[in-house]
Amino acid sequence: MEKTIKAKFLEGTFKPLEKVELEEGKEVIVIIKEIPKETKDAFEKAAGSWKSLVDTERLIKDIYESRRIRAPEVKL
Repeated sequence: MEKTIKAKFLEGTFKPLEKVELEEGKEVIVIIKEIPKETKDAFEKAAGSWKSLVDTERLIKDIYESRRIRAPEVKL
């Protein structure tokens, strides 16, 4: 099994940030890839930036309306 999860390194131990389905004592290989601070900051800064710019109710209505449109039947 191969799975990628996020973890924090605290007090000399990796603490998973999500549930891990492994039997107790199972040995695994850990590959460490740091999340660049700039990427995390940019994501957090962008959170909510579209607020008041998009009418979400209208967007949802448009999506449902576009799903009802059917292409005309082509007869050969």
